Amino acid sequence: MDFYTDDELAALLQSGESQAVERKSQAVKSKRRGDDPLRKNVCAFANDLPGTGRPGVIFIGVEDDGSCAGLEIDDALLARLAQIRSDGYIQPLPSIVVGKTTIAGCEVAAVQVAPALRPPVRYGGRVWVRVGPTVQQASAEEERRLDERRQAEDRPFDMRPAREAALDELDMEYVQAQYLPRAVAEDVLERNERPLNHQLRSLRLVVDGAPTWGALLGLGKDPQGWLPGAYVQFLRIDGREVTDPIRDEKRLTGRLDDVLRRLDEMLGLNVSVRTEVAAAAQEARRPDYPVAALRELARNAVMHRSYEGTNAPVRVYWYADRIEIHNPGGLYGQVTKENFGTSETDYRNPLVAEIMYHLGFAQKFGEGV
Repeated sequence: MDFYTDDELAALLQSGESQAVERKSQAVKSKRRGDDPLRKNVCAFANDLPGTGRPGVIFIGVEDDGSCAGLEIDDALLARLAQIRSDGYIQPLPSIVVGKTTIAGCEVAAVQVAPALRPPVRYGGRVWVRVGPTVQQASAEEERRLDERRQAEDRPFDMRPAREAALDELDMEYVQAQYLPRAVAEDVLERNERPLNHQLRSLRLVVDGAPTWGALLGLGKDPQGWLPGAYVQFLRIDGREVTDPIRDEKRLTGRLDDVLRRLDEMLGLNVSVRTEVAAAAQEARRPDYPVAALRELARNAVMHRSYEGTNAPVRVYWYADRIEIHNPGGLYGQVTKENFGTSETDYRNPLVAEIMYHLGFAQKFGEGV
């Protein structure tokens, strides 16, 4: 799908607000979580309720009547707009392009939002859609239409149905008590009259009546029964070689939150902290490894590994002089050896990433290494 050229953007802006165009005089960020107008519009355009297959555009720096607002379009503003793509508030992550253009002598920022391949897209736990020139919360029927469109698309492994598994393989008590309140806005849950399996379907946890592989990993009663390699092997090695004596060994199993919490604990317990006394008799505690960085790397290994066609675990090997983290599957998608460690990111397991975000193990997308 192609984004618009400058000439096409000019024609769109002059056509007025519509299903495809939103005008904003400035990019004011709401202080209320889940109530940011820009993100609502991004979410609505990503859902592409009419099914146009073309990007929606938010023009920043233009009044409602089309006149120029005289807003300075600087690098800081463009960077803030670009951050909407990867800050994790919109799920699944939207595909957007942000740029500056001059139309009829007026400098504007144009945020182009591509239709999502796997709707419905949510912001603040709600599905937002474009109805004419307005943004509204989707009705149950509109959400069903978006859900059916998603099912027609090819899915990554974690979004495919585990067709031999029944719904009772999911821990429904855990789903209702822990996951749904984090994934869906409270007031939406309170007035939701749909059956539980319909709610799970809208969250990409159920397809064609079967739980998805990602749902089994994150919300299943026995994830390793279905995916034997979905665990973390932790080794503390007393030396510099894998053949040296092993001081400690753990096999971390269970749901994603079980694995990740135990992994956080293991990393914290094994970090050594050295206490130094300065001249002013003040103590400074210095760990041999930064725990936050280790947890980030280990969580990324769980999030981005390949779960398909392998029974190998994520391996965390702690040697006397280094720590090695191995995960099945190489670099994925847009991530290459050349851009590894930069802001470039891609998701082999978008549903696993989404579940980890809702469970509190991925506070911000687009940042990892």
